[in-house]
Amino acid sequence: MTDDWVRRERSFRGISKRLAIQYLETLGGEQVADDRVEGDDWAADLSEQTVGVGPSVSLTQIDFVFEGDPETLDPLIEKFAQKAMRAGG
Repeated sequence: MTDDWVRRERSFRGISKRLAIQYLETLGGEQVADDRVEGDDWAADLSEQTVGVGPSVSLTQIDFVFEGDPETLDPLIEKFAQKAMRAGG
């Protein structure tokens, strides 16, 4: 992380880690480790967990730590969020 990079943390439910990585790759990233994707002026670390959303329902949640140049990162996160929200339906 360079000095002018910022950090943004986001979580998305109902999307698999595999699909999240695919989406990041379509946005210009390259998977460099099992839980890391890097692009020009940005990087994303992913972790996966199961969360309960009621007494008998659970969903996969992917937690992201995005880092990068704010001019690149904020639009990237918005584009990713649009793709992720369509994933479940």
